[in-house]
Amino acid sequence: MIEIIKEKCTGCTKCIKACPFQAIEMVDKLAVIDFDKCTICNACVSSCPFKAIVVHKEVEVKINKDDYKGVWVFAEQREGVLMQVSVELLGEGRKLANALETELCAVLLGQGVEKLADELIGYGAEKVFLARHDELSIYRSEPYARVISEAILKYKPEIVLLGATHIGRDLGPCLAIKCETGLTADCTKLEIGDDKRNLFQTRPAFGGNLMATILCPNSRPQMATVRPGVMEKAEPDNSRKGEVIELDVGFDEADLRVKIRDVVKSTKDRVSLADAEIIVAGGNGLGGKKGFELIGALADILGGVVGASRAAVDSGWIEHTHLVGQTGTTVRPKIYFACGISGAIQHLSGMSGSKYIVAINKNENAPIFKVADYGLVGDLYQIIPALMDELDRSGKNAG
Repeated sequence: MIEIIKEKCTGCTKCIKACPFQAIEMVDKLAVIDFDKCTICNACVSSCPFKAIVVHKEVEVKINKDDYKGVWVFAEQREGVLMQVSVELLGEGRKLANALETELCAVLLGQGVEKLADELIGYGAEKVFLARHDELSIYRSEPYARVISEAILKYKPEIVLLGATHIGRDLGPCLAIKCETGLTADCTKLEIGDDKRNLFQTRPAFGGNLMATILCPNSRPQMATVRPGVMEKAEPDNSRKGEVIELDVGFDEADLRVKIRDVVKSTKDRVSLADAEIIVAGGNGLGGKKGFELIGALADILGGVVGASRAAVDSGWIEHTHLVGQTGTTVRPKIYFACGISGAIQHLSGMSGSKYIVAINKNENAPIFKVADYGLVGDLYQIIPALMDELDRSGKNAG
């Protein structure tokens, strides 16, 4: 709130000259502010020699952080199928809940998704907050944000985690605004880092050249979105028992301003890098688009999928959906073949969690060899065909 004190204003017009948004005009020799244009930048305040312009700041309302308990995971599902990032978040959420000595909960929205509650409990959720309604069957920002924010304000979780998917990246900011708290996006590491129950949220910054750790010490809940493929999945245990809490759901027309008329699914084959157990990735060392034919042939023999580095994608040799790395998909396969990939930090951040890494590169000093479990120095156009012949021979002998 910004105010002109009429008794002090002399109509000197200095505030008009100082305002970069042309939000002030003189009316009867008094300054008048157009609040549709004003951004409260304070330029007029410092320019006024008579202290006739005053900014009233709202007093910060401090919350009682002791009222907030529990770690919540948004259980993202599509057409009744639980997304794997939710399983990863339950695995990470369990570690955080244990560190805080609190409970792990899941939030599940949809219609006809009741069976997923038992699955979530099996993955470690002690409570599942379930919201069922026809309007929740397909994701939309407004109804999802309203239901979850109302649940957050009622039950007061200490931490809320979402996957950094298309849905999570849309829903997270909506929840943060409604709950008047902060949000850290695309986290790659989470931990309780002090005795004040603060969540240390680490994410890449400046194009992945350094890692920033972000805290939200004065607000609750602490919210973060986490990249798929970064955290370890929770192990299922069907013997686990938990509680399902039904949330009251009802909508007005104002809550449903966006209508879904039809859902058109892509007819193209989608690359499921995040779920792949074997990935064969190519980089700049392939030398051209034709190199991915060789990469694809090796992936077919191994029953894997094709990945790529940023250099290969930027060169137009393969579609962006194959990109592994900081600006693509983060993966944790059992085996990752890095063929002609030097090992830039942006790429390493997206695949270093692989169980086994096999690097093939002409340059024996390439950074990729520092993280590789097995390294092959040489021409990939000689090594890969030889490897494929051996795999083919082994398969025939096994038959």
